[in-house]
Amino acid sequence: MGFLDAIILGLVQGLTEFLPVSSSAHLRIVGLLLGTGADPGAAFTAIIQLGTEAAVVLYFARDLGRIISRWFLSLTKRVPRNDPDAKMGWFIILGSIPIVVLGVLFQTAIESTLRSLWVIAFTLIVFGILLGIADYVGAKRRRLKDLTPAHATIFGFAQSLALIPGVSRSGGTITAGLFMGYERRAAARYSFLLAIPAVIGSGLFELYKVIKNPGIEVFNAAETAAATVVAFGVGLLVIVFFMSYISRRSFLPFVIYRIALGVVLIVLLTTGVLRPV
Repeated sequence: MGFLDAIILGLVQGLTEFLPVSSSAHLRIVGLLLGTGADPGAAFTAIIQLGTEAAVVLYFARDLGRIISRWFLSLTKRVPRNDPDAKMGWFIILGSIPIVVLGVLFQTAIESTLRSLWVIAFTLIVFGILLGIADYVGAKRRRLKDLTPAHATIFGFAQSLALIPGVSRSGGTITAGLFMGYERRAAARYSFLLAIPAVIGSGLFELYKVIKNPGIEVFNAAETAAATVVAFGVGLLVIVFFMSYISRRSFLPFVIYRIALGVVLIVLLTTGVLRPV
């Protein structure tokens, strides 16, 4: 992978991480279409996601500061346990458990079998359709103040589906939220907050593995760092756009895009333009 390739992949990561279109699928596809034709790999993907997650932390800095402080204060009973921000802290913890457990149990498959382009094509289409149905039938009445432990757990399992490239972290959790009757903006906000522990934990773990075994990956530190910085800057702009967009419009354009991309991918695989692995 060259330096320019890394920059392009960082741009793709920033553009697609927060939209319900699957950043990991786009990194996989674009990585294969670049000159080297190489799959950037699950480790590279996890590490540059730290850039986009830093954008989330910056965008929600005030909310996160309040949630973390109130959660800690609730442990010493200096604020009530039912304080909305303290409860949100517990809900984020609860919702993060499924992806941690499933990520560990299926790590080998996530880094190999599930990265097949046939799997990605299938998940792009199927979960695009599910997003469209959820957006159409969802009541869109619940707000984050209506979040319950059961709902937080469902959100968590929906997020864990994003371990499969093509599902989309935001797409999976937002779809679950819409099916449960949450407003678009509320579902997206919780989706972004819920992703912070999982993405940062995964990225730091992969970074640790690369530092400990520097010869196991096909990219170097400078390329990865550059991609991460680009992903941060672009990702921040996309968050601002997306949160404004969903307050006024439906997810239909993203549904159409996912299905179209999945169909194009199937055509490219069938004709031999792309190889599935």
